[in-house]
Amino acid sequence: MQFMWFTERAYHDIPEDEVIRSRSFFGLPNTHFDPKKGSDLLNQYLDEKIYSEELEEFDAVMLNEHHATPFCLGSVMDVEASVLARATKRLRIVLLGNPIPTVANPLRLAEELAMIDLISRGRLVPGFIRGAGSEQLANNANPAFNREYFDEAHDLIIQAWTRPGPFRFEGKHFHYRFVNPWVKPLQQPHPPIWIPGLVSPDTVMWCAKKRYPYIALATFLEPTTELWDIYTKTAAREGYQAGPENFGYLQPVFVAGNQQHGEEMGKRFLFGGGFAHFAKAEWMFPPGYNSKAATQRMARQFANPNLPGKSIMPSGDEEVVDVLAAKQAIYASYAETRENLQMIAGTPDHVIPRLKKVLSVLRPGIFTFWLDGPVPAKDRMECLRLLGTEVIPALREHGRALGLVDPFERKPGSRSLAASGAPDPVADVDMLQAAV
Repeated sequence: MQFMWFTERAYHDIPEDEVIRSRSFFGLPNTHFDPKKGSDLLNQYLDEKIYSEELEEFDAVMLNEHHATPFCLGSVMDVEASVLARATKRLRIVLLGNPIPTVANPLRLAEELAMIDLISRGRLVPGFIRGAGSEQLANNANPAFNREYFDEAHDLIIQAWTRPGPFRFEGKHFHYRFVNPWVKPLQQPHPPIWIPGLVSPDTVMWCAKKRYPYIALATFLEPTTELWDIYTKTAAREGYQAGPENFGYLQPVFVAGNQQHGEEMGKRFLFGGGFAHFAKAEWMFPPGYNSKAATQRMARQFANPNLPGKSIMPSGDEEVVDVLAAKQAIYASYAETRENLQMIAGTPDHVIPRLKKVLSVLRPGIFTFWLDGPVPAKDRMECLRLLGTEVIPALREHGRALGLVDPFERKPGSRSLAASGAPDPVADVDMLQAAV
């Protein structure tokens, strides 16, 4: 298995009441930003990633990118990745991912990523995303063309890495008379590509056709098994058997020396409403952004702090918010979040059996710990230490017992189908009912 960890690199020195009142981090005025604090935080977050190099059980660190929001200071994650490429020697650098529909110049992005791969000596794992709906607004991109932008930019980047130049690229949206990048990736024919997602079956099927691993971002377990099934059936139509190497999962996890402290860290993840308040629904899912199937699947999801655009606050007039009552409702949801394993927090002895259940249900070859919320730096570092020294060793042993191989142990898409042509399921849905 591949184990890595992730943080949004958030700027938490903002009024929580204002976030709750607007039900959105996106759109909060940048007058709240203090450059000195921002500088301290970015360096802290880089130090945490570099510290992971010392914890040998971590295989990789994960970065992402968002714009125009205090929820994520990594507005240009390739800058952070380039720092880590030089400052570390062992860790893979996983980017989940570059929002290519909002990148005005995908050829420039291909060159940036190739440079990072070269500087890291072949440790880059790029990932491409459509970008949240709010990213379209922040970057002045038409959401109705999002999928077309994504497909076309992806194809251009792959060609720039693999096709001898110079050549001409003429698409519907991107036009290049001269494509001839001299900086190309060290990993050949190109670095491995992983794709993250929330609930879109379109993205899952696209990944299966490309034989790219799909990383589910803290979605409920049962709907996630449904996505696994969509991928597996699509893979079968493409002529191969999907396995753990085709799947990854992101899980909020907080570990401390005692249970109460761990739980308090977990509760801070709900600051401002958590990921549910990443952006208002009308900004998160603007007209034309999602397909009908993705919209229907989103409508079936329960509101939770890991699902953007669906507030966990009581419904009502959004113009009139009782902030105190709303805050109480947000933090009161912690118990349910913990019960359904959307949040796992506590001592190593507490979190390990619950994480083993997640692995037993989903059977992913890639697993990512998500650490966020306004938690003191020393507590974050202690959490990483406990993950690296106590939690990951136990999970790695469990993964071996389950036969969970990662994309570097077995190439995604390399397994043949059974003679019957029917694919074997990857997830074990019976384990959903297993006691912890």
